Amino acid sequence: MKIAVLGVGLIGGSIGLAAREHVEAAEVIGFGRSPERLARARELGAIEHAAGSLEEALEGADACFCCAPVGSLREQVAAALAAAPGDCVVSDVGSVKQGVVESFSDERFVGSHPVAGAETAGVEHARGDLFQGAVWYLTPSAASSGILYERLHRLIVCLGARPVPIDAQTHDWILAGVSHLPHVMANVLVSLAGAQLHAEGEALPRVGPSFRDMTRVAGANPAIWTDILLGNREAVRGQLRAFGRSLQDLEGWLEHGDRDAIDRWILDARDSRQALLEAELAGGPVHELRMTVPNRPGIVAQVALALGKAGVNIVDLALAPAPDMRSGAMTLWIAGDEESQRARELIDGLGFPIAEG
Repeated sequence: MKIAVLGVGLIGGSIGLAAREHVEAAEVIGFGRSPERLARARELGAIEHAAGSLEEALEGADACFCCAPVGSLREQVAAALAAAPGDCVVSDVGSVKQGVVESFSDERFVGSHPVAGAETAGVEHARGDLFQGAVWYLTPSAASSGILYERLHRLIVCLGARPVPIDAQTHDWILAGVSHLPHVMANVLVSLAGAQLHAEGEALPRVGPSFRDMTRVAGANPAIWTDILLGNREAVRGQLRAFGRSLQDLEGWLEHGDRDAIDRWILDARDSRQALLEAELAGGPVHELRMTVPNRPGIVAQVALALGKAGVNIVDLALAPAPDMRSGAMTLWIAGDEESQRARELIDGLGFPIAEG
């Protein structure tokens, strides 16, 4: 498999390292604006070759990952699609999805977002194990090719990640709450503490672990995070409004000394955190589900997104077109007994009964 990586920073470099380690006979070609960075990526083993042009990088490619900052992704994806072969799956790794997904109706494009990274940046910090066990969101559109979606899904599994299909709008709302809002909060907390210290003329005190944990991501690279916040501005604004309402509730309970309400609030937060942690660790036996589906654009995305929305983990999938190409067999491997039963019900509701035996 020939894999083109456009942009060899932390994520692109880690894709290259993981692919060269775990994908059989993988050839990773890097392309970017900095010859020095490409040379460093090759020296570190993140890429096998550095291409002199976009066309050279994509010649004969089976898969392409666009790893530009969020603000430049649409331009990079458009250029990649213009140069990529007709059977090459093109994806991106941006943490804001709706804008880029809605910009393209090309069957070769499947948006994606690996939920992995670090405070550090650059190919020097790339790791071949960066994606091990990580969620990797897939955001196909109705136009996305089922065959190419399957290829990307399998490739991501090989890289060590767990592909999770989700529609782009839902992705952006969720990420605004669990990633983008925490960055905003960390910056606010640090700014408030810094302003208070400056106003009081005091030396910086020894901060507790709670403050350190809450502000670990404060001051992250503005070249990346300004684009993310502006690119997902509506979802972030919505999460900020919801967060503000929660703060107003707490302010009211404090004003009235409502101990019971504060107790319930803390206990609810504890239960919610436990549920989130258990969802991350969910496992169980894997079940094989086979069905016949019509061979039409968007059918794989329809099934995958329906299961993803219901929280069903697709461990793997395979497609086998019928000889007449009018229909095909889709096989899914689903983790967990309850998830398997839920998948059966959802797929049956879509009109694709599961084949027994």
